Amino acid sequence: MFWALGFLLAAAGLCVWLEFASMIPRSGGEKNYLEAVYKKPKLLITIVFAVQAIALGFTASGCVVFAQYILTAADVAVTEWAKRGIAIGVIVFVTLFHTFLPKWGVRGMNVITIIKVIILLFIVVTGWVVLGGGVKNVPDPHASFRNAFAGSSHSGNMYASALFKVLNSYAGWSNAMYVLNEVRNPVRTVKIAGPLGLLICGILYIFANIAYYAAATPHEIAKSGVTVAGYFMLKVFGHAAQRALSVLVAISAFGNVLTITFAQSRVNQELAKEGVIPFPKFWASSWPFGSPSAGLLLHFIPSFIVIIAIPFGDAYNFILDLEGYPGSVINFLVVLGLFYLRITQPHIHRPFKIWWPVAAFFMAAQAFQLVAPFLRPPSGKGDTSLPYWLAPVVGIAILAASVVYWFVWWVVLPRIGRYHLEPRHETLKDGTHVVVYKSVKTSYRS
Repeated sequence: MFWALGFLLAAAGLCVWLEFASMIPRSGGEKNYLEAVYKKPKLLITIVFAVQAIALGFTASGCVVFAQYILTAADVAVTEWAKRGIAIGVIVFVTLFHTFLPKWGVRGMNVITIIKVIILLFIVVTGWVVLGGGVKNVPDPHASFRNAFAGSSHSGNMYASALFKVLNSYAGWSNAMYVLNEVRNPVRTVKIAGPLGLLICGILYIFANIAYYAAATPHEIAKSGVTVAGYFMLKVFGHAAQRALSVLVAISAFGNVLTITFAQSRVNQELAKEGVIPFPKFWASSWPFGSPSAGLLLHFIPSFIVIIAIPFGDAYNFILDLEGYPGSVINFLVVLGLFYLRITQPHIHRPFKIWWPVAAFFMAAQAFQLVAPFLRPPSGKGDTSLPYWLAPVVGIAILAASVVYWFVWWVVLPRIGRYHLEPRHETLKDGTHVVVYKSVKTSYRS
């Protein structure tokens, strides 16, 4: 049910983004949409988005999944720090790969995307065979579907946590909005490609989960953790098949790290070009290989810290909750902005216009995701050994830190130093254009 609900929420969110993209058909995604609505105080919303995107745009979860699956394939037991070492090795390799061989990075992403689709199709087809009674190792493939909701949690906290995980799997539906300038006939293209891609993804995900539950019980799936695909192969085909598929899933997770690192490094670079983060000329540079090398470094730092800091057994679940909460804040502000523009600028040209109840559904879901994580779960324990409220509190702290940074940089320091900040456009040696805010002395008047 959550996978179907997640699909509906992702589709509703995509429609909200499509309306904004049809009004503002240029690269930048939600950054542009937020800036179009929340214009005052100046640069506040830009900095809030920038800090959230940089601090939480890490790929630690993909590195964790790679480590877990590659160890399943190797069939060895290692220490927690050895697992961390594998995860760190992944992010180091991917960062260097995109830095020194940017074109090969793109080719690698395309190849691994094909592998991902093949894996999902194989799991889906195998699931049909299992449901049809064609696998002797699974004598009762319909067991999980009898009284399917028996023993379900009634905790809002657990529902929110589950939704964060599901929505993370659907994440990517808004990525096209980041590169609209590079798309021919962007509005028409994204109106077709966006829903079609999400529909294909949703169908594969839902059928893959049906396959998992046909082969294993809910308890077995929960116990398998992030290696559920490997456990599926163990149940259906045996140990050798589990190890073989685990290699392919590890490659798929590696592809996820490749893709997110590629996209996020460019987001970091574009934010640096806006001049709203310290040392913008350094972070915006494409020297020396034509890749956003500094943006890749800026992406690497939080990924490394998260892998090191969080207990490895809790890392995957905690990371998704931590990423999800500020993401819901941004989503809520975007859809709120859509309603605001509908009221204040009703005559603006909108080649695509979402039915307002769909936008309201998406907004209500984001509001639930903002409140429910603070509801006490049964026995006061969430899905990790860490306090259940820690992930949203850290997320709020990061957003609050962005406001403090803006206030100090834009308001307090200029008042103390009796200057104001003026944007200057500069061109770096590699041809990159960047905005640099210069201090201009002025007489302060109360």
